Amino acid sequence: RDVICFLILLLDLFNRPHLLFANCSGLDLIFGLNALLRTSENTWNSTNAELLLKYCESRQYVMSWELGNEPNSYEKKAGIRVDGYQLGQDFVHLHQILQESATYHSTGLYGPDVSQPRDHHKDLLTGFLETGAKAITACTWHHYYVNGRDTSLEDFLDPEVLDTLATKINEIVESVSPGKKVWLGETSSAYGGGAVGLSDTFVAGFMWLDKLGLAAKLGLDVVIRQVLIGSGTYHLVDDNLDPLPDYWLSLLYKRLVGPEVLKAQVLMNSGPKKPIRLYLHCTNRKSTHYRPGAVTLFALNLNKNEVTISLPAHTANSTIEAFVLQSAEIGQQNLYSRSVKLNGQVLKMVDDRTLPPLKGHELSPGERIKLPGFSFAFYVLIEAQAPVCK
Repeated sequence: RDVICFLILLLDLFNRPHLLFANCSGLDLIFGLNALLRTSENTWNSTNAELLLKYCESRQYVMSWELGNEPNSYEKKAGIRVDGYQLGQDFVHLHQILQESATYHSTGLYGPDVSQPRDHHKDLLTGFLETGAKAITACTWHHYYVNGRDTSLEDFLDPEVLDTLATKINEIVESVSPGKKVWLGETSSAYGGGAVGLSDTFVAGFMWLDKLGLAAKLGLDVVIRQVLIGSGTYHLVDDNLDPLPDYWLSLLYKRLVGPEVLKAQVLMNSGPKKPIRLYLHCTNRKSTHYRPGAVTLFALNLNKNEVTISLPAHTANSTIEAFVLQSAEIGQQNLYSRSVKLNGQVLKMVDDRTLPPLKGHELSPGERIKLPGFSFAFYVLIEAQAPVCK
């Protein structure tokens, strides 16, 4: 499955430089319309949206659309209750408006951007899908592992916490009609703006990389990361525009990992909490650096002790290019570091415009893979010759 980590950009629609930024960065722009403009019958009032659409058409802006955000919170935050059935009808209304547009008749429409399923959130999503599923390009929902106000370092490294994502994904996928795409429309480590001192540090990478691997494995098509800059403590770039650890992790993921998911299995005697997590994909075929058939294994070591990863016999003689990410700090505070090392070298911008070379370390054929404690890594098996990856 094709899991893409996009970066959310909060936009002033009328400030054209922001649109130019999205275009030159290769980002797809999705604009969220206001679902809380309601009529006296509590249906969506589209008057404002239609004016906005006409303006965007006149400027030839290229974008897709959403309607509202976390509708399960409307009553608490705005005193307006909208049930799932009505919300679905509102999306059908918007879809009809888009169909009549010369510019946006074939554009994407995504929703309902409901929070992760629990209690009445499930009912809202079920009602929405009954009336609005035909109007949307993909079903979107939001996920965070923990509450940023009361979480701990241990939560970020706990396999049981990481495994809760699989339960939520399965609940969503089971609700959606077969063939309809499912997206994580907003996600990061901790809700409430992130966890101070954790969500923008090295340890957050364990949640982020595992989420990318698990989402692809369970069939999600797109993962949208909260957030590029500002807005809490789960940003990828700090206020000085310096990349934080999850930025470097995201960049390597995009360069090395392709959409095709392969089977990887961990065998160990470590009890129910497995501290090693592995995911296997075809290597990104857009890369000209690797041969057709190459595969990328990415691994997370949630334990302080180094582990050895043994490959199957038919791949053991492949040359391996290793990209090992560790905290830039040493000692007890290493997991709280806001810097990261790639194969022992601290990653930082060369200047305001230039990324450093992200070079792998070549392992000899047959050499054992050793993953340091509290680290994660990408291993490209260059001569794997996987038929599905050619």
